[in-house]
Amino acid sequence: AGRRRSADPEAPGAHAAGRCGGRGHHPGPALGPPQALPVGQAMDAPITPPTRTAADDREVVAGLLGRSPKGLFDVVVRDDAGVPVVIRNHPLLEDGRPMPTRFWLVGDDLRSWIGTLESTGGVRAAEADCDPVELADAHARYATERDAAIPEGHVGHRPSGGVGGTRQGVKCLHAHYAWFLAGGDDPVGRWVHARLKDLPAPKDRSGG
Repeated sequence: AGRRRSADPEAPGAHAAGRCGGRGHHPGPALGPPQALPVGQAMDAPITPPTRTAADDREVVAGLLGRSPKGLFDVVVRDDAGVPVVIRNHPLLEDGRPMPTRFWLVGDDLRSWIGTLESTGGVRAAEADCDPVELADAHARYATERDAAIPEGHVGHRPSGGVGGTRQGVKCLHAHYAWFLAGGDDPVGRWVHARLKDLPAPKDRSGG
């Protein structure tokens, strides 16, 4: 896994319909969706060997998010070029505020693809198609993994809810897909993955 760095993905308005993944820009190659990691893979296990320095990771993630990082994170999924795709957030920001979203999708093209899904009713469709019992179980498992990372003895505010900070149903396809790519057994993540191939490819912004 990449080293833990700072980020502030929980910006105001980040979960608005169609843009819960936020928007930034990174002038890297436009690549297709990465393969999901095996379900159940240990979240602390090495995933993709880092190909960038710590300073590069911090700079690239800040560029992808469109703002300066303010919380701790690990890069847990990268694309073939080594660019961060999914980060795993510490459950508490550096100022002590809770961070409910454990896995955050930062890959520029994937956020654009999934934003298209959301803007055409994907959130409602995913919730209608997924088994509510399986979805509730996914929220519970997500919260358990996140809350286990809260330092022992912490007495301040704690993150709540499951995927994306919601307690039930579907709030953000980006958050579900990020967890799925990081190895999470997420029914909404699977639903998104099955539909990405039907979306038009994003334009190459690499300048090449």
